Amino acid sequence: MAKSKKSGKRTKTTQPAKEEKLLKNETKKVVKKTNTAKKTVKPSKTKTATVAIKAEEVAEKPAEETVAKTAKTGFFKKMFAKKYEGNENILTIFKSKKIYGALLGELFGTMFIAMLILTIGAYNFIYLFLLFIAVFVAVHKISGANLNPIATVGMMVTRRISPIRGVLYLLAQVVGAWIGLSIITAFLNAGGSGVELPAMTAIPEGKFWSVTLIEFFGATMLGFFFARAQQFKHSSLTFAVIATGGTIISLLLVYVISANFFSLDGTSMLNPAVALMYQILPKSADNVGQLLGGVGLALVTYVIFPMIGGAIGSLLSDASQTLTED
Repeated sequence: MAKSKKSGKRTKTTQPAKEEKLLKNETKKVVKKTNTAKKTVKPSKTKTATVAIKAEEVAEKPAEETVAKTAKTGFFKKMFAKKYEGNENILTIFKSKKIYGALLGELFGTMFIAMLILTIGAYNFIYLFLLFIAVFVAVHKISGANLNPIATVGMMVTRRISPIRGVLYLLAQVVGAWIGLSIITAFLNAGGSGVELPAMTAIPEGKFWSVTLIEFFGATMLGFFFARAQQFKHSSLTFAVIATGGTIISLLLVYVISANFFSLDGTSMLNPAVALMYQILPKSADNVGQLLGGVGLALVTYVIFPMIGGAIGSLLSDASQTLTED
């Protein structure tokens, strides 16, 4: 109730005045709630920031420990990490048509290599360099252009290809070299010229370990260069130049060392598949034991030790690469 100015009597409060009073009360309540909310938010932000800082500090310690552990064990993990895609094994590899194309690539590529060496010779370095580049470029996108058991074993050891693919490549290379020999022999017989196919010189008596270690040294160099070429596998030409250049350099050094230091000529090949076609295995002996012994020594010199050398060369390449990355 309110008093009237004229009569002094009390009068009822009008409806707008009531509404105005209610509005003020509601406004006060909203302001109180807002202030309370602001007070509540401020400490929560502070707490969140504090928790975040503590989390970062805690996270830094495991990160430092992880880096320290990686510095100790990362070298070997990188060295022997799987570098090929998928999970190839004897049960899965033949399900893809790509393996058949890759095997044909290795077969034809090694066949061409064998034909070139059987006709041009293993020591015409300039011709071989140019022709090998063409073969490597042609086959590279099909199979990776190993074309040499030395390179294939190195790829297997460094886990760039699966073991089953490596074994299939080795078989394809031997078969390809044999087909190359058969083709050249057929042309030779058809021509009737009486020219004999080149054969490697038999290892002189007392020179077994000299020839074997020379092959081992050359194969190690070849494996190193081939592994380095893998760093440029996305460019067929660059890969071919490095792989071919490494092959020619290895052959050249082996030739010079053999001829100048040991008076040996025609005793090195640096390709076990082609070496087998160069009649390195003895065909006759006084008895079976002597024949088997000669075959075993030839395989040690031209197959086993070169493959070991190729594996070591590839590992040395990967080791140097891993050290530079660390």
